Amino acid sequence: MKPFSQACENNKQPILEVLKNYFAKASRVLEIGSGSGQHAVFFAKNLPGLFWQTSDQVQFHPGINLWIADAALDNIGKPIALDVRQKEQWPAGKQDNKHNLGTKFDGVFSANTAHIMGWDAVVEMFRGVGCLLLDNGLFILYGPFNRNGEFTSPSNQKFHGSLLCQDSQMGIRDDRAIVALANRNQLSLIDDVAMPANNRMLVFSKCFYAPSVKSAL
Repeated sequence: MKPFSQACENNKQPILEVLKNYFAKASRVLEIGSGSGQHAVFFAKNLPGLFWQTSDQVQFHPGINLWIADAALDNIGKPIALDVRQKEQWPAGKQDNKHNLGTKFDGVFSANTAHIMGWDAVVEMFRGVGCLLLDNGLFILYGPFNRNGEFTSPSNQKFHGSLLCQDSQMGIRDDRAIVALANRNQLSLIDDVAMPANNRMLVFSKCFYAPSVKSAL
């Protein structure tokens, strides 16, 4: 049976509206943390001009593959093993004649990952994305984020507490820390889109010069 996430079902359309704008000219997008596979299939179907490469830790691959098999789309790649903390698992440098994994991507997308990763993994994710993206490529990160050190809603504060109870390394990240981390990896914040359920879409562009944190927020 295919895995199913109600959260993915709820947020897929609002996310797509943002992706349609920013990935309009993209040709190859890597999704970090494809999870159930629902997002990947929905976005690939609705963005037929690009190739959507799925990825996640190996234990999630069977479910992702079920969604891909049912969709029967030509513009979606079966999941590659990617633990962001393992440098050798990042696609750059890998040889795959069908999907050109050794070629850099002009888009990277990740949803609801930064708050369930440990901070060390978030650091490695941005390092990997900074290396993987082509110049002027875009990294779009979706999820809950604090604004200037403050929770944006009581529900986010409660959610943060529940994450800490599961694992002390989890938690909603502060946007200032995220932007500072991005800047260190040649990624500049170009948009911050308010989303339903107190989530946000942070859009970063790969550039040689990244502005200071103060000017980016």
